[in-house]
This record gives sequence, C-alpha cells and structure tokens, in this order.
Amino acid sequence: MFIQTESTPNPATLKFLPGQSVLETGTADFQSAEAAQTSPLAARIFAVNGVEGIFFGNDFVTVTKSDAVEWDHIKPAILGAVMEHFQSGDPVMAGEAQASGHAEHHGEDGHIVGQIKELLDTRVRPAVAQDGGDITFHGFDRGVVYLHMQGACAGCPSSTLTLKMGIENLLRHYIPEVVEVRPVAA
Repeated sequence: MFIQTESTPNPATLKFLPGQSVLETGTADFQSAEAAQTSPLAARIFAVNGVEGIFFGNDFVTVTKSDAVEWDHIKPAILGAVMEHFQSGDPVMAGEAQASGHAEHHGEDGHIVGQIKELLDTRVRPAVAQDGGDITFHGFDRGVVYLHMQGACAGCPSSTLTLKMGIENLLRHYIPEVVEVRPVAA
C-alpha cells in the first residue's frame, strides 16, 4: 500500500491519500481522542503523540498537529497508523457511527436553503476537499448563512478570506437573499 501526502493551506494540517475510499458518504471530524472512539482509524491516528485533530473525506484523511511537534517527527508514525488500519480490515467507523453533512433546516425560506446547499455541494465543497477540508451548511437566518468549517479549513490562516471573499461572493451572486456568511464552531 502506498499512501500519498499533500500539504494544505493550513501549515498545521497534512492530507493523507490512502488510494482507496475512506468514507462512502459524508465527512467525519474528530477534535479529540475521546471523540475518536467511534472510529478505529481515528483512534489509531490519535495514538500518535502531537495529533490534535483528524478529518475524514471520501478518499482522504487530514491530520492536524500541535505546534509543539514537527511533521518530520510524526508523519512516519501517522503513515504507519493509516497503513496498519487499512491492512487490518477494520471499519473506518464503528457500529452505527454516522458521517456528518449539512444541517437540516425547516421554515418558509426552505427554497433559499435548498439553493445554498446546492451551490455548496456543486461549487464549494469539491474545491475545499482538494485542500483537505469541508464546509457544511449550519443555518440561515435573516440573510446570514452560517457555515461550519472542518478539517484543514478549521483554523486555516486563509479560511476567513475564503469564507468572505469566495463563498460569500458566490452565494450573494446567485442568491440575492444572502447578505453575509459567518463561520460557526462545532
């Protein structure tokens, strides 16, 4: 098994490509070893000293490290954990654990929310996944779209620029009811 790695715009996050499917649908974001107990793969990676966050996409795993460690010191151990997991035959997610996606929205502005989700799915999420992250819809209220940034996007130095100049401009162009885009924490 050959696992490729790619840098991301976030210097604390590295993208690992195992050459096979990680999650069939959705994404999964783990910000602690305790949260990772629903995933045998995430638990293995969190066993590496210095790992602070893990994110799963369709065909990639992004790992965020602490500032106290260097990639040169922990990258081999992470590669070993990923390889060991896929060779073990264990599932990526245990039992009934679910991958995440867009939040549900109910209300009279459902058609606007549908347009927002469609633009996010077709125009934004594929580009963000290339950088090892994801952005999901969290809510819409009085013209403000609330988005949750995950993986390499969470804490990335360029995430605010991406959110404001890229995504906000795109949504405002296609959906006049959108006034602003704001990030939300998990």
